[in-house]
This record gives sequence, structure tokens and C-alpha cells, in this order.
Amino acid sequence: MARHNSLSSGTVSVRSTTMAYAIARRPESVDLPGVRVLPLDVTDPDSVAAAARATGDVTLLINNAGVATGTDMVGGDLDLIRREMDTHFWGTLHMIRAFAPQLAGGAILNVPSALSWSAYPGAGGYAAAKAAEWNLTNAVRLELAARPTQVTGLLMGAVDTDMMASYDVPKNEPAVIVKAALDGLEAGEWEVLADETARAVKASLAGDPSGGQKT
Repeated sequence: MARHNSLSSGTVSVRSTTMAYAIARRPESVDLPGVRVLPLDVTDPDSVAAAARATGDVTLLINNAGVATGTDMVGGDLDLIRREMDTHFWGTLHMIRAFAPQLAGGAILNVPSALSWSAYPGAGGYAAAKAAEWNLTNAVRLELAARPTQVTGLLMGAVDTDMMASYDVPKNEPAVIVKAALDGLEAGEWEVLADETARAVKASLAGDPSGGQKT
């Protein structure tokens, strides 16, 4: 992989960088050696624009901001559903629009979920937001192809992170997912299915629309 100036809305891990940035609502909560931490709320366009002005040299943008509220679509709190959509769809779009001018010839890695193609009770809002992010990724790939900016989607099941700590489900080790993502970027892949969950759920799209989630 060529040397990059990378910016991530989650933990940064890039094989070869000259500068790495991370963004967080609370910068003091991030302690990563060699990483410059910027204050940022991806749901606030002004905050995103300020971060773009503060960098100016990003060649790899990793959109990994996330929130899971455990909200159902029909009876759940609409404000919580909006929060998920604001983070995963609008937040990702704000980041892409702000950083696209400095990314020409670089790459964007968006991180939807296997729930882009499925859902289960208690995750309706999250699944809808991730489905929107997946389609956003595909649309932006077409729009930025001429620059040329590579746009890759990374999809997987649960990962062993703080956000998933309360969920009693099998989880991927973060390092395994990071390796799959970087391998995919180096290979110029449009979509990286990083675990068996993502591969199985995508395969199910040709058949059962429940994605295997029967009730």
C-alpha cells in the first residue's frame, strides 16, 4: 500500500502512513501513539468542515463512526432511530462531501454491516441506517470514479468492540477485520466481506428475504 495520510472516525490502523488522524466527540478518550486526534461530531456539518480544514492532506478516509441503540422500527423511540440514521448515513455523507476534494487519487473505506442486508428484532433502526450507508457507498463509488477515488465497503458481523460489549453473540477480533479491510483496499476491491456472517447474509439475498432471521 502506498504511504497515506489517513483519517478515521474510529480506531486507526493503517500499514503505511506518514500521518494518521482519528476523530472523536471526546478527543481525551483516545490514546493512540503517533495519531493526531481531532474533535469532531459526524452529525454536525460545521464540525466536519472544520476537521477537513484542519487536515487538508488526507488520502485515505475511514468512515467507522457508529451507534447502536437497540431500537425497533414500529414501537421504538423515533429520536433514537434518527440518531442511528444521522450517524451512519448522514454522518458518512457529511464526511465524504467534506473530504472528497483532498482525496482525489486516494481511497474511502466505509464500514456498513452484515445488517445492511438483514435485520432482527431490536435492531431495526440500526439495520435501516446501515442499509442506507451501503447504498450510499455504492452511489459515491460511481460519482467519484472519474477523480479517481477508490470507494470500498467493509461488511461483517459483530466485532469485539466497546459498542458490542453488552451483546452476547460471537464476535470477530478487531485485528482480523482490519487485516481484511487493508487487504481489500490494496487489491482495489469494491466490497470486502470480512467474515462468514457477511458472506452468508449476502448469499441469502438471492432467496429468503429474512436473511435467515426467522421469528
